[in-house]
Amino acid sequence: MILDSGGAPRSLHTRSLSSDLVVVGGGLAGVCSSITAARAGIRVILVQDRPVLGGNSSSEVRLWILGATSHMGNNNRWAREGGVIDEILVENTFRNREGNPLFVDTLLLEKVVSEPNITLLLNTAVFEVTKQDADTVGSVKAFCSQNSTLYELTAPLFCDASGDGVLGFMAGAAFRMGAEAREEFDEKFAPTHEYGELLGHSLYFYSKDAGRPIVFTPPSYALQDITQIPRWRQFNAKEHGCKLWWVEYGGRLDTVHATEDIKWELWRVIYGVWNHIKNSGQFPEAANLTLEWVGTIPGKRESRRFEGDYMLRQQDVVEQRFHADAVAFGGWSIDLHPADGVFSEKPGCNQWHAKGVYPIPYRCLYSRNLTNLFLAGRVISASHVAFGSSRVMATCAHVGQAVGMAAAACRRGGVLPRALTEPTRLRDLQCSLLRTGQHIPGLALRDEADLARRAAVVASSELRLSELRPDGPLIPLSDGWAMLLPVGSGTRLDLTVWADVAAESELRVELRQSSRPDNHTPDVTLERHVHRMSSGSGKPVRTTFDHVFSEPRYAFVCFFGDANMRLRTSEQRLTGVLSLCHAVNLAVAKSAVQTPPEDIGVDCFEFWQPKRRPAGQNLALRLESPLTPFGAANVINGVARPTNQPNAWVADLSEKRPALTLRWSEPQTVARVELMFDTDFDHPMESVLWGHPEDRMPFCARGYRLIDDQDRVLVDCREQHQTRAIVVLPEAVRTRSLRVELTRPSLNVPAALFEVRCYATRSL
Repeated sequence: MILDSGGAPRSLHTRSLSSDLVVVGGGLAGVCSSITAARAGIRVILVQDRPVLGGNSSSEVRLWILGATSHMGNNNRWAREGGVIDEILVENTFRNREGNPLFVDTLLLEKVVSEPNITLLLNTAVFEVTKQDADTVGSVKAFCSQNSTLYELTAPLFCDASGDGVLGFMAGAAFRMGAEAREEFDEKFAPTHEYGELLGHSLYFYSKDAGRPIVFTPPSYALQDITQIPRWRQFNAKEHGCKLWWVEYGGRLDTVHATEDIKWELWRVIYGVWNHIKNSGQFPEAANLTLEWVGTIPGKRESRRFEGDYMLRQQDVVEQRFHADAVAFGGWSIDLHPADGVFSEKPGCNQWHAKGVYPIPYRCLYSRNLTNLFLAGRVISASHVAFGSSRVMATCAHVGQAVGMAAAACRRGGVLPRALTEPTRLRDLQCSLLRTGQHIPGLALRDEADLARRAAVVASSELRLSELRPDGPLIPLSDGWAMLLPVGSGTRLDLTVWADVAAESELRVELRQSSRPDNHTPDVTLERHVHRMSSGSGKPVRTTFDHVFSEPRYAFVCFFGDANMRLRTSEQRLTGVLSLCHAVNLAVAKSAVQTPPEDIGVDCFEFWQPKRRPAGQNLALRLESPLTPFGAANVINGVARPTNQPNAWVADLSEKRPALTLRWSEPQTVARVELMFDTDFDHPMESVLWGHPEDRMPFCARGYRLIDDQDRVLVDCREQHQTRAIVVLPEAVRTRSLRVELTRPSLNVPAALFEVRCYATRSL
């Protein structure tokens, strides 16, 4: 029993904590920054003002995690972000393919609390900053409402991943809010004030079938006249959750300080919408539906953006500009919304895509005027236009990983964030990121500590692609279809496909390539052939092209016909090979051809995208000369995903016991082995609501064994579904060879491996 009858003022219970890095904000950027830094060996305090992690991806908001893959609706092939965010998405798909948002919460919490170097403070809001000097953050104070505790947190380095930039704002970091004028950065897509200064907030709802009629009585504050929403006719009884992303408001308000007002307006809209669905009489199918959940905090898009040594801008996105200090990448469209949101007469968004992914420079990830403040998530240094692309969560997470690794590098080197722009330190940072699975466009890992780079690499077999057998369904040519095929220097394509023709038709076959070798937009037509087709089934169509490719890249063999013609497909699927369809994906585009106004600085081009599994079969084909870019040496080339080539060892389709062997001329000490598998970087793996056709990706080996030169089995893994496998041997071994045996994914998919790395030490 505690009895205190005194009347003197009392102080809050206070705890003082110190670490190497304090991360403010537990959205995906803060989570991935914290995990990356902790795994790199530094102590992290992660401060989150909500009861769960994930920010907009959490069960409190329920937005799907998405980035450069853009629902597979653009031309960014194999563009899912790597590293920690990939690990999270792959694991969520494995455990939670249906997209239950509660399971996303549990996974993020599990990942964070599994790291001994992270101290997690939930329900804890930062409210005060103390400066060490004019340009250095010294400490922050934060209050936890659940345990009534005041925390005093000190560290040499801080990261603002709070979304609204609460830490940077209080500390005096230079920031912007609202759209820049067109003239400031010569951005042709800079919006007028009429279109909007800011992106607004959204709230979502979930409905479910109760199995019996449900009566709904709206609250008094519900919107009474649904026709106040210009697009009110788009509401229906089927769509819920973040498929109603366009239920947005607040773009003309202060999206920091007016958030509560914005939330109430969105509640008013949501309950008005549900009243319309339930009680208007237009949706009899909604009789048994009830509201299962309505968001209580809005999902925020835009507020403060802080200034770094460089500001990302429209031209960086559209032109995919090279930056020597690139540490991450983006690939979402430039996605700007009307400021009036759901009440606007304008379309809910303007999405203009680039022809491929773009690098994000390190100079955008720290404050230009505070020496020890990193920036992560949607607060990074970007113009309003570029922010329209960089703001999405998987991109924010990818940036957060770069910040976490940079913080670890600063602590190891005893330096501050800006010092990492020095070329040697920058190369070390990029190498450390690539080691962890982070993809940086145009960069390959050159790891001097990797013993595999000194080995001769041989395989039990290597795929020589000469045929994809005709055992799949027929697809009509009412849309254009293409095969994306990896070609080498000196390749000339001569191939046969099989067609069913209902009536005399014309088949046009085009050979195309992208204007950039590392892009996958077929904007250059090299050759065109036309075949007159009489009716019949299973008719072989051979096309011999004259063009000879001068460098390794992807070729597009495009087929155009009409509804009278169908092409045979194959059930065989291969790492680094895809079929594509020239069609519109309405989730992220308005037509199959991006046709922007002439004066907004955006390119016109066609969209060619895969179909989602279980569709998306390859076209059946026969090649007169086999394609051979699938060799064993790819596993040490430093690139761990398809880019301008597959960058993978792929075993022969008939191989039953695929194996890869590293051989050294002298015995090596091996204590750690890292493997990179194909978890289909083209698949977006949306975290909630969408749902996925499988839990394990079809290209990923189901298991592996590691065997030394004495035929001793060092590791026997029977369950493998992740992209990265990190094997730390109980005891280091001395060996002249290391054999990696893979369990083939399935009869229709050969074994594949992107990367093998070996180290003499157990930790890096």
